[in-house]
Amino acid sequence: MKPRTMAGYFANLSHAITSIVAGMRITLRYMGKKTVTLQYPDAMVPLAPRYRGFHEYEVERCIVCQSCVRACPVSCITLEAEGKGKAALVKKYSIDYGRCIFCGLCVEPCPTNFLHMGKIHDLSGFSRGEAVVDFTALARQGRRTPEPRWIIKARSKGAKAPEWIRIVEEHYRAGQPIKWDTVGTIDAKNRPTPSLSWAERT
Repeated sequence: MKPRTMAGYFANLSHAITSIVAGMRITLRYMGKKTVTLQYPDAMVPLAPRYRGFHEYEVERCIVCQSCVRACPVSCITLEAEGKGKAALVKKYSIDYGRCIFCGLCVEPCPTNFLHMGKIHDLSGFSRGEAVVDFTALARQGRRTPEPRWIIKARSKGAKAPEWIRIVEEHYRAGQPIKWDTVGTIDAKNRPTPSLSWAERT
């Protein structure tokens, strides 16, 4: 805020006008354009390359250094281990997504790069407890990232599931990190629109 002088008044007025014009410039750029509806979850929502979704955790590479736990600003990561030093084994690794702010600070200090920000962007549930994800339990199922209920339901439909879900499943079966750049290339606009959503098919 400028000093309460005539010059300060006009400086503040000028700043307010330029701010409004900058915002309206963006609004006017898109005004009148045709809206596009993406048939999610039949088609994957296009995400930025550095989008920070629910984590992917590679338990076999974790050395229990606690760097991610110390870096977390909201203390939502729990890491329990057995043994010490190089003989330490991960007993439990969980993240409370009810508290996580998806800042990505836990990923940066990891010396073995075992923790990644994924692209799954929804995690439906019926209680706060379901927002706490035990990644070691997922690892025993061959999984590296949490999944919303609709993905689990889609997988049970096999060939009737959305194609991008089947691609994600292939990466899991191969024991590889999910190649989101490959998954994200599926373009729903160039594919026939299904008569029914996968959730409605029998």
